[in-house]
Amino acid sequence: MLAGACEGGMSLFAGMARAEEGIASADLFRIPYSVPAENLHLFRGRFYLCYQRGLIRWLEKTNPDALIVEANPRYLATPFAVKWMRARGRKVIGWGLGAPWPPSSLRDTPPISERNGGRWRGVWSQFINQFDALIAYSQRGADEYTALGFPREKIFVAMNAVAPKPTSPLDFRPLIFDQPSILFVGRLQARKRVDWLLRACAEMERQPRLVIVGDGPERAALESLAREVYPAAQFAGAKHGAELNPYFAQANLFVLPGTGGLAIQEAMSHGLPVIVAKGDGTQDDLVRETNGWQIPPEEYDALVGVMREALTDMNRLRRMGDESRRIVAQEINLETMVAAFVRALEFVR
Repeated sequence: MLAGACEGGMSLFAGMARAEEGIASADLFRIPYSVPAENLHLFRGRFYLCYQRGLIRWLEKTNPDALIVEANPRYLATPFAVKWMRARGRKVIGWGLGAPWPPSSLRDTPPISERNGGRWRGVWSQFINQFDALIAYSQRGADEYTALGFPREKIFVAMNAVAPKPTSPLDFRPLIFDQPSILFVGRLQARKRVDWLLRACAEMERQPRLVIVGDGPERAALESLAREVYPAAQFAGAKHGAELNPYFAQANLFVLPGTGGLAIQEAMSHGLPVIVAKGDGTQDDLVRETNGWQIPPEEYDALVGVMREALTDMNRLRRMGDESRRIVAQEINLETMVAAFVRALEFVR
């Protein structure tokens, strides 16, 4: 969609995720305007760095009018790309999650001294100030960039989305039925906390139908746990695109007890209320008191309590689902995301 909005076309330079990230990557060779990068991964955890080979060769071949790069100081080739663009009088935009403090890789590694904290903030400030504009995934990310001294008028918010504005009629869900239905969609990996979802369903007085859509390294372990604590759980395997529609249509509530999950926005486009763990800030924009619940991460009792509250009032769930649909239709969708990118590009032109 973004490529279609660029009059002179677009070229994408991207590398594959590391195996331990549990991310299923698209086949870049099937995307006409994409060029695969060779990612060199250095160190791990708080010391992780990445160098992308071929970045300058790609710039020389495509000769772009403007460049959008991931705003992450761990990417070692980015300053060279910025320098290449600057030498030709071209503009560079950083696109990122924000500049959280402490960074996620350090949050569980106390103590963090005031001196080291200042040094880290200094690295972030120097890094982002090389850009002509910034695009943030979320409003929280925009606030974090502002706190580091980047001019607010140069920051654009393109809230993360995977679904376009809904055009089809809202899925019909009866108010009277024998059993409420809970849906999870995502990669089956430990950080998604699907094990907690299985255990929480077992604690409900009115036990729901639980459908788990997805695949991943934890599937066998989760199926084994389900046989023990919640045999009624259904594992549908990986589904994509239109294959997901029947699952969204049959659900009453979408639950993501762990981190991540672009499927939240897609579930909302189908008129579902949502329960999600607080995370990187993108949830703050999507999930509000009027359409769902945000729970503290790593607090199982909070998940149980909110699920119990949600399933006691199906009329309220229906109203919250209507609000989810409105948010996606009017505020957070692929079209508004692309529009924010276009505004940033026009700003630096």
